[in-house]
Amino acid sequence: RINDLQDLALLESNILYQRACGALRNGVRIRDPNKVSIRGTLQCGVGVEIDLDVIIEGRVILADGVRIGAHSIISNATIGAHTQVKPFSIVEDAVVGANTFIGPYGRVRPGSTIGDSVQIGNFVEIKNAGIGSGSRINHLAFIGDAVLERDVTIGAGTITCNHNGVGASQTYIKAGAYIGSGTLLVAPLMIGENATIGAGSTITRDAPAEKLTLGRSRQVTSENWTRP
Repeated sequence: RINDLQDLALLESNILYQRACGALRNGVRIRDPNKVSIRGTLQCGVGVEIDLDVIIEGRVILADGVRIGAHSIISNATIGAHTQVKPFSIVEDAVVGANTFIGPYGRVRPGSTIGDSVQIGNFVEIKNAGIGSGSRINHLAFIGDAVLERDVTIGAGTITCNHNGVGASQTYIKAGAYIGSGTLLVAPLMIGENATIGAGSTITRDAPAEKLTLGRSRQVTSENWTRP
């Protein structure tokens, strides 16, 4: 009988513990069954590891050898074999391929598909985007409403400027492109195959394949300036 919220919390805690123990019996390595919350359905391959304070919501499928780091949230997601979700990361309504890593402090938002052998590093946010296999987005970036083909490199501090206040537009980056650090890609935009975008650029027009494209203002030094 449930008389108050304390009784409800105890009941929920017991149910979550039993679910975690069930996963343990099925071969999932869970560091502490008291500190994993399986709130939905969890389907796992062999050799899966789940660390402390992980929350599983909705329908989650973890293939062989997946490792989920501490304090992560996985919701309605499919994660491919031998992929690592590092601590403090969120994967929601997304599909992640094999041999990929996300985080720490990575966020994959709804509508995203991440390919195989992809690097999604610390403080990187992916929103409604397709990230091709072999691509690298390792630091402090936002990729939203975008398609990246295979082997694309995104430098630190790069963002896709996807929303104009009314609606979202798409950025399309073809295979092998290299986007330098601190770049603003103002959608709608196409970056050609094997194109290179110089660091610190603001790109507002399509960039051609195999070329270096820069979009910087000219640097000026004031010789007679004195600090206030």
